[in-house]
Amino acid sequence: MKKTEKIGYFISLLSISLVLTWIGLFKFTPTEAAAIKPLVEDHFLMRWMYTVFPDQIVSNLIGIVEILVAIGILLSYRSKRIGKYAAIGAIFIFLITLSFLFTAPGMWKMVDGFPVTDFFILKDLAFLGIALMLLGRVRT
Repeated sequence: MKKTEKIGYFISLLSISLVLTWIGLFKFTPTEAAAIKPLVEDHFLMRWMYTVFPDQIVSNLIGIVEILVAIGILLSYRSKRIGKYAAIGAIFIFLITLSFLFTAPGMWKMVDGFPVTDFFILKDLAFLGIALMLLGRVRT
């Protein structure tokens, strides 16, 4: 692997870990717990969580998963086994997040005849690509 490719790969892993950690830590706040509730409660794979746990606990659990995956991604540089599980976890996180584009009510709006959405979710398309790249690298 060329030096620039190694640097790019490391920056990709670092950035995905930073964002997952940052968002994961924010899940422990009441503001984020309230913000994610409409997304999670309308998702066919996640809505059950609110029947078992209060809003803040649901948010905390999601945050814990995000932080653990972020740590695993950082550790993937040293351990292929940890990297494999972290990559799989990240793939699930980003697929679920991207699916909010189709499961959350009011996610799409028409602006000047053009469909737009909350673009913060679209970053997860690039992160999904990085997670798939990581999985491919740790499996070889």
